[in-house]
Amino acid sequence: MNLGRHSRVDSTPTPIEIDAMVAVLEGRHGIWTADVAEFFSTLHSLKGDAGRSWAWANVADRVRHRSELRQQEHAQRE
Repeated sequence: MNLGRHSRVDSTPTPIEIDAMVAVLEGRHGIWTADVAEFFSTLHSLKGDAGRSWAWANVADRVRHRSELRQQEHAQRE
């Protein structure tokens, strides 16, 4: 059995991994985080890597969701 480069392993990121990616990107890119994640999603899509494209699209969605929650919390305080 060859478990080298050609093995099929499910590399779908878990929700915890998605949240970690979001946190790192938010720390590095601030308000541009969703756009950066969308860029990577498009890049991987154009290169034919649907799995990575999907993962980055989920990161972008999670960033937008977190941003909406922060805005709602801020609006409730006022």
